[in-house]
Amino acid sequence: MKSLPILAICLVLYSGLTAQTQAENSKSEFEQITATLMDYIEGTANGDPERLRKAFHPNFNLYTITADTLMTRSGEAYIKGVKPGEKANRIGRIISIDYEKDAATAKAEIVVPNWRIFTDYFLLMKYQGSWKIVQKSYTWRPYPKPDEKK
Repeated sequence: MKSLPILAICLVLYSGLTAQTQAENSKSEFEQITATLMDYIEGTANGDPERLRKAFHPNFNLYTITADTLMTRSGEAYIKGVKPGEKANRIGRIISIDYEKDAATAKAEIVVPNWRIFTDYFLLMKYQGSWKIVQKSYTWRPYPKPDEKK
């Protein structure tokens, strides 16, 4: 009967270590996803096509609706539109990240002052050991005029 309390203590300690390891792994995955999203956000803001290539899966596509029509743009065409070293007046922030195993979704907001506010929805997959953006769907709204701000 003495072995029962010892077994219970061992199980509690093992559970605590397992939970801590899982939390560390989760944090690591979260940080990796965040880094991929920041490669996208900072790559577009700072004119760095290589950071975009690092963030995107080779078959990456962008989707939006224009005039009630689904528009698709290849990731390569998007990257070609980013001029090396040309800074863009864009302010990006990550709003949310959700993931399970090797699949993730994320939401970001990109503000282009005096023009538009974009909302980006990302699908990411862990591909060959790295998180990659495989799809971006986005929408936008006009940037508020000074008299519309509160």
